[in-house]
Amino acid sequence: MFPTNAPLRRLKAALLPVALLTLPLPLQAASDAEPAGDELPVAEIQAFAEVFERIKRAYVEEVDDATLMRNAMRGMLSELDPHSTYLDAEAYQSLQESTQGEFGGVGIEVGKRDGQLTVITPIDDTPASRAGLQAQDVILRIDDTPTEGMSLQEAVDLMRGEPGTDIRLTIMREGENAPREMNIEREVIRTESVKQELLAPGYGYLRVSQFQTRTGEQVVDALDTLRDEGPLQGLVLDLRNNPGGVLQAAVDVADAFLESGLVVYTEGRLPDSAMRFSAHRDTAAPDVPLVILINGGSASAAEIVAGALQDQRRGVVMGTESFGKGSVQQIMPLGDDEALKLTTARYFTPSGRSIQALGIEPDVQVVRGRLEVAENTGMRVREADLEGHLAGNGEDDARGEMSERLRDDYQLGEALNLLKALNVLGERGAAAVGRGNDG
Repeated sequence: MFPTNAPLRRLKAALLPVALLTLPLPLQAASDAEPAGDELPVAEIQAFAEVFERIKRAYVEEVDDATLMRNAMRGMLSELDPHSTYLDAEAYQSLQESTQGEFGGVGIEVGKRDGQLTVITPIDDTPASRAGLQAQDVILRIDDTPTEGMSLQEAVDLMRGEPGTDIRLTIMREGENAPREMNIEREVIRTESVKQELLAPGYGYLRVSQFQTRTGEQVVDALDTLRDEGPLQGLVLDLRNNPGGVLQAAVDVADAFLESGLVVYTEGRLPDSAMRFSAHRDTAAPDVPLVILINGGSASAAEIVAGALQDQRRGVVMGTESFGKGSVQQIMPLGDDEALKLTTARYFTPSGRSIQALGIEPDVQVVRGRLEVAENTGMRVREADLEGHLAGNGEDDARGEMSERLRDDYQLGEALNLLKALNVLGERGAAAVGRGNDG
């Protein structure tokens, strides 16, 4: 027999009275009655305490009580669904940073290139850009830690830290013979979840990479920036590979294109989990022709936006079927900087469609690909290909003004073509109405 462990006796003593206190009174009558829904099962708690005790006594390596209890909570939540989880202090902080779009760091996007930690781009007006870091710089060391064999997440964790603290990066730059060191002071870095550009004159592109607290404001700002270039004849809203994020941000983005009507509603067991969100009359872009791009990586909040705009017939959804994450997670702080992320409700589009495990079906199916000239078919020669050809009306050919993004993105090219077609049909429809009035 193993000696009895005093902490384990305390665990049993703590758990069993809680279970007994939830039993209906009197105990004699309880044996014939249906168990109440909020009772703790005594037998299962006893079994849990027994398993806990066996691990403490016999597992090949010693495990502390706190680790076992946290693992038990993780297991309990992971068996519910893929999105419910226990968040320790580090995971909770990371979640807050991703949803708020703010963290302490130096302001660079990094990736792996040939196994080396490489700067993709320094973010404008951050410590990294001011220190002179450049794209393609290879980061050899972070402070005194070599980056060889380090995972991307480990590197990011090392570079992030409290604003005002220093970090030393050792980098190797192409064309230089020796590494250089840079001492950089961390600042609060605010990431932008929205990017915009013109695909062609009059046709805008709006990319939302995830839904953060400020995404709705950023979408409105991006629309203003696009309109500064001239009137918008059409807009592509790119939600591909957008994993979701903050529910209110999704409502705000949909609201930027809707003047009224329901955006999304939720249903769950708790009274406060039943919510309805509607659009407001003050709308940033109520009339711009709209194509929404989605794919299998579009999930949660991205599906809310696509579903709302589709149900309200505000735009054409194009691409491939979305991921199908139609559940709501609430973050419940537990103290000690820990939290519980628990699924508490389901999303429904304005027409009552459940997104969960179904996703959003696009109005127009377009599989991602790239248009290339087939080999041995020859290439058609056009007037513009002939040396010394006469220029057209205006040397700036419209094709030359198109975004380079279109060259490798077939879905985006088809979205632009659809927007142009919608404008042509609209003009012809208006002309036809005008001729009818003249008659």
